[in-house]
Amino acid sequence: GRCRLLCKPSALAQHLVRSLGRSAALRGGHWPWPRWPRLQMLWQLLQPPELEPVVARELLQLPDAGLVALDWLVGPWGAAGGGSVGGPSLVLLLIPNAAGKVTGGLLQLGLRALERGFIPVIFNRRGHNGCPLTTPRLQPFGDPGDLREAVTYLRCRHPATPLLAVSEGSGSGLLLAYLGESGSSSRLAAAACISPVFCGRDWFEAGMPWLYEWPLLLHLKRGLSRYAGSLAEAVDVEGLLGSCSLRELEESLFCRTKSHPTTWETYWERNEPLRDADEAAVPVLCLCSADDPVRGPPARSLPLELFRSSPYFFLLLTPHGGHCGFPRRGPGRCWGHEAVLEYFRAMAEFLRAEERRKGVPRPR
Repeated sequence: GRCRLLCKPSALAQHLVRSLGRSAALRGGHWPWPRWPRLQMLWQLLQPPELEPVVARELLQLPDAGLVALDWLVGPWGAAGGGSVGGPSLVLLLIPNAAGKVTGGLLQLGLRALERGFIPVIFNRRGHNGCPLTTPRLQPFGDPGDLREAVTYLRCRHPATPLLAVSEGSGSGLLLAYLGESGSSSRLAAAACISPVFCGRDWFEAGMPWLYEWPLLLHLKRGLSRYAGSLAEAVDVEGLLGSCSLRELEESLFCRTKSHPTTWETYWERNEPLRDADEAAVPVLCLCSADDPVRGPPARSLPLELFRSSPYFFLLLTPHGGHCGFPRRGPGRCWGHEAVLEYFRAMAEFLRAEERRKGVPRPR
């Protein structure tokens, strides 16, 4: 349709143009309300998955005795079984938004991936989505330490299976920071970001539509209130729970701490998603809408020069779609999910062709 792929010319870029150009997900069948991005955003936040997923939770203990939760989607199985992606199964790590809200859209993406033979697993940060908080510490916006531990564990559990990652909304800040900080040691074969937030500080300072900010703020406060006693030794809990914006809550949690207070400027020097973007060495597809009311106007919120200069970053830009919405009629209600899964299929096809061309032996 009217989607554009902005990237640096390369053999991989040409392959993606051909693959995505053939994809039915990018041609027609879109929602009849293309110019109402806020309604699309509300629809995305509130929609339940078409099928209730079956989840198996696994708690992973971190070096400082903290816990993160890995939720494996194990059902229901779709009619496609386990071979649609071609070749061996692929592990797909799903990263929710920064508030830890596992939306119906993210679950739907996991179920679509399961139907196509992927092995989907959701990464839940400390204290998010029912994961116990065993230390008075939560994960800053762009600190990839806990995600690195989870990726290391997944590689140990599935040593011969390619590992992919996809993030939703503000959760992309964590994935982008991980890719930049890890460089060629990320252990990922490819990644994708749906409606990513590229500039964390600007995003918090600009403010968001109340339709999006207040539900996430209440979701965070409800989760944090469960751990008010343990957090009291690290932060001002009364000020934390009295926050009136996501920025105030972020400052209360990570800047106004009792043991190591820091400034807002210093916090973002350590947590901007793209601070090490030049070091990224894994193909990343960023699916963005020009009318995204949460990320902000494209002119100030999209790092266009990064996509023009880096061979690893690909921007799939569509004129309409809202924030993580990309709706359409019929089954698979988000065409963005189909585009991301097609991207991963094309990446797997390209990497297999490169291995055959170079004669690289597959790991045992």
